[in-house]
Amino acid sequence: MNNKPTIFITGAGKGIGAETALFFAKQGYRVAATDISETDLVMLKKKLGGSHFYRRLDVTQSDEFAAVLSEFASESGGAIDVLFNNAGIAFIDDFEKVTLEKHLSVTDVNAKGIQIGAFHALPYLKESAEPAMINMCSLSSEYGVPSEASYSASKFWVKGFTEALNIEWDRYGIYVCDVMPNFVATPMMDAAHGNIVDSVGIHLKASDVTATVWKAVQNRRGVHWEVDTWRPRLMRAVTKFLPQRTRRAIIKNLSGY
Repeated sequence: MNNKPTIFITGAGKGIGAETALFFAKQGYRVAATDISETDLVMLKKKLGGSHFYRRLDVTQSDEFAAVLSEFASESGGAIDVLFNNAGIAFIDDFEKVTLEKHLSVTDVNAKGIQIGAFHALPYLKESAEPAMINMCSLSSEYGVPSEASYSASKFWVKGFTEALNIEWDRYGIYVCDVMPNFVATPMMDAAHGNIVDSVGIHLKASDVTATVWKAVQNRRGVHWEVDTWRPRLMRAVTKFLPQRTRRAIIKNLSGY
């Protein structure tokens, strides 16, 4: 039986997930690295080593998610210490230029995947002495972002879901929060450029998000952890006090609509 603290990460094959897996492993955690891409998991295993747990996982498949969680927990006395619901996808373009299939897949992975993971992980989190569930949100949950309507909406869902379970699961001693980064230099963003991305810019690295995840797990306070550089932080701090019409105009201008 493994005696190390444990973290279960979805979408761990590359980007933020892989960076988080590597970081937590260095902190002494045993990592469950899961991803829909077996190729990406093989590449991660070469860096992380064979002592961790690697499984292909489609987060939209309830039975599959339940089985992989159960298998990992059984190696740790029935407990999982941290669940990092990181898996996510995005498509940036005019709403009608993205196929309905892609829109629905964004909702399935970004929202349904977290819902399924939370439901099946709860029994194992309850068995931990200091359990935490961290959900991947986004600063696009602050105001609906044109050209990424489905992605932005999925993150509004994550934000509300996190707020609710942060209150509900407090009675079990489970700390629930989300991380809300601005655009991050990851393989997902390499394929998702648009006017809004070019206007705002990509100033964050995966390691910036990982550092915030670690801080949240250690601090165990707060519900939403923003990840951004100082200029956008300052701009958002100012715009929050502006009239709704003005905020809308700013978003409209930034997104090129």
